Amino acid sequence: MPYFTTATDNTKLHFIDYGPADGPTLVFVNSAYFGTEMWEFQMLPLAAEGYRCIGLDRRGHGKSEDVWGGFDLDTLADDLGSLLDHLGLRDVTLIGHSLGATEAVRYLTRHGSGRVARLVLVAGMAPGIVRGDDNPEGLPAEAIAAANETFRRDRAEFFATGGDAYFALGLPGNDVSAAYVQKVIQDCHGATARGATALVANLETLEMAPEVRKLDVPTLVIHGDQDASAPIDLTGRRAAALIPGSTFKLYENGGHGLYVTHAERLNADLREFSGR
Repeated sequence: MPYFTTATDNTKLHFIDYGPADGPTLVFVNSAYFGTEMWEFQMLPLAAEGYRCIGLDRRGHGKSEDVWGGFDLDTLADDLGSLLDHLGLRDVTLIGHSLGATEAVRYLTRHGSGRVARLVLVAGMAPGIVRGDDNPEGLPAEAIAAANETFRRDRAEFFATGGDAYFALGLPGNDVSAAYVQKVIQDCHGATARGATALVANLETLEMAPEVRKLDVPTLVIHGDQDASAPIDLTGRRAAALIPGSTFKLYENGGHGLYVTHAERLNADLREFSGR
């Protein structure tokens, strides 16, 4: 089982590396709570087609080390950079989901695009949902903090009751079995209490508009119009408007978990965007 230690604080992190070493390289950055298992409907078929598919369990998640600190975006971006450096990767298509999209953006604005050729934001939280000068229609920081406190008090309830909205179940095309929803809920508990709560605390102050304006790699923004976790007008549409030369793709009836409900379409878009 492959591991490496981070350059920042020697935290031991787990990663997976599927497919041929000389294939086009896709690096997946997970959502909050999840390990690399969340990308099974992307990594397995694409690796079988000849892509090199790499995924990282962030600190406090999946099989990576349980630590107290390092859940700020700078450190998480540095962890991602440590992985890219460890494997000596170049010409990467970097793919981030939800909060993972903010880590991908921070990596690029902090470390540059020497290793990354393309960026994909899937149901991304970037640029952020908090109200501010760049986001006057956003949510008050106090409301986000209150929601995070509710989450801290009972993560199990939050996960158990959120599956329908996460996958936008009941809308056309969003066919996910009850058993799979339960599996995803259990996967969420793969994040430690510290890792989960410290990570989502970033949302209270997250405003990346100045950063996304500086992105200098081709960027594909994919978002569902029924995303209850990252409302499209605050995130996907705003990101596409701010990122120079970006491409925006709207997934009708797509929720936050569109990497499952719209897996085939997402894979096709990844193939096209990465040049194959």
